[in-house]
Amino acid sequence: MSDLLSRITSEPGKCGGRPCIRGLRFRVTDVLDLLAAGMSQEEILAEHPDLESDDIRAALEFASRRVDHPVIVG
Repeated sequence: MSDLLSRITSEPGKCGGRPCIRGLRFRVTDVLDLLAAGMSQEEILAEHPDLESDDIRAALEFASRRVDHPVIVG
């Protein structure tokens, strides 16, 4: 999985420092929004030829790890 996560980059001067795919100006949230809108992986890849299937998997893995945190209720 760490190989997948190495595809996610953050640069202060690019997309406001938000997590992007392989240094491209394509944010993780862009991939997630397309999937949430109902696009298939194949449709996303056809529409965005700079992306690779592992980029989509990396975005999903990144999001999964970001939301998997304990919530302390006080």
